[in-house]
Amino acid sequence: MQEHDLSWVRTEMVLAERAPTSERGPVAWVRKNLIATTGDTILTIIGFVIVAMILPQVINWAFLSAQWTGPDRTVCTTVAQGGIQQDGWSGACWAFVNAKFGQFMFGTYPIEERWRPILVAILFVALLAPMLIPRVPRKGLNALLLFVALPIVAFILLVGGMFGLPHVETARWGGLLVTLSLSFVGIAVSLPLGTMLALGRRSKMPIVKMLCIIFIETVRGIPLITVLFFVSVMLPLFLPAGVTFDKFLRALIGVSLFAAAYMAEVVRGGLQAIPKGQYEGADSLGLGYWQKMGLIVLPQALKLVIPGIVNTFIGMFKDTSLVLIISMFDLLGVVKQNFSDPNWATPQTARSGLVFAAFVFWLFCFGMSRYSMYTERRLDTGYKR
Repeated sequence: MQEHDLSWVRTEMVLAERAPTSERGPVAWVRKNLIATTGDTILTIIGFVIVAMILPQVINWAFLSAQWTGPDRTVCTTVAQGGIQQDGWSGACWAFVNAKFGQFMFGTYPIEERWRPILVAILFVALLAPMLIPRVPRKGLNALLLFVALPIVAFILLVGGMFGLPHVETARWGGLLVTLSLSFVGIAVSLPLGTMLALGRRSKMPIVKMLCIIFIETVRGIPLITVLFFVSVMLPLFLPAGVTFDKFLRALIGVSLFAAAYMAEVVRGGLQAIPKGQYEGADSLGLGYWQKMGLIVLPQALKLVIPGIVNTFIGMFKDTSLVLIISMFDLLGVVKQNFSDPNWATPQTARSGLVFAAFVFWLFCFGMSRYSMYTERRLDTGYKR
C-alpha cells in the first residue's frame, strides 16, 4: 500500500497573534469612538470646545479659588459684601459645608447619639455589599438579615427608648439619614408590592383585577406631593379618635405606595414580554400558579425590566426631597434650611450647598445606574451563542 507524504500537514495549532496596532490601544479607541466619521469628528471638536470653555472655570471655582475652612461667613464674602477676601474672589465656600456637615448628614439628631445612625450605616453597608457581589454565598441568609433583621435593629437604634437608649423623636431626624431611610424602605417595599399589584392586574379574578387597576391608576394619576399631603394631613382624619401615626411613618407609607404603583407597571411590562409558550410549558409540567410565576415567569420578567426597575428606584431616591412639603427635612431640605443662618448668609454658601447636595444625589444615582448595567450584562444570556 502506497504511503502518503504528510510532511505538509500542520501538526500544531498556530499561536494566537495580537491584534494589529490600528485595532487596539488608545489610538484605536479614539478612531472608533471620536473620529469614525466626519459627523463624529465635528461633534467631537464641538464637545472639546465646550469643555475647554467650561471646565477651567469649574475647576477654578470648585478648587483653586475655593475656601475650605473658616468659622463664619467672613471667609466666604467678597469685598463688595464687606468681607476680608481679595477683590473679585468668588470661589466655592466649602467652609460652609464643612461647618454644617453634621446637620447635612443627621439633621438635628443629638450629637452625643450620632454613633447610632453611624452604626446603622455600617451594618447596612456590611450586609448590602455581599448581597451585591454574585460570588458571595448564602444569599438567602444575607437577604433575611438585610430586609428583616436590619430594619428591626435600625428601628431600635435610631428611635431608642429601649435597652437603655435615649428616645430620639423622628422630628429630629434629617439630612442624608432621612433620604436613605425613605429610599431603603421604599425600595424594599415597592418591588414586592409592585410585583403583587402587577400580578393582580393580570389576574383572571375580576374583583382582584379591578382593585389593582383602581389603585395603580389612581396613584399614578396624582403627584407625589399630593400623596404625601394626604397621608400626612388627611389620613389621621379617617382614623379612630386617639389613633395616630408618626409623621415619618406616614412619609414611608406615602413614598412606598407611590413607588409601588409605578413599579407595578414596570413589572407588568416584563410579564407581557414573556412568550406565551413559557406559560404553557409551565402548565404542561403541572406547576401551580405560584410555582409557575415564582420559578418560570417572574425571574425572566424581572430580568427584562431591570432598567425600568432601577429607573424607578432612582426617581424615588430623588423624590424624597418632596417630604419638605410635610415639614420633614431630607438632605436638600436641610441644606436649604441652613441658607437662613445669618452666620453663613452669602451667595457663595447657597451655591456651594446646592452643589454639595447635587453631588451626593448624583453619587448614589450613578452608583445604582452602573450596578444595574453590570447586572444586565451578567444576566444577558438569552441571546448569546
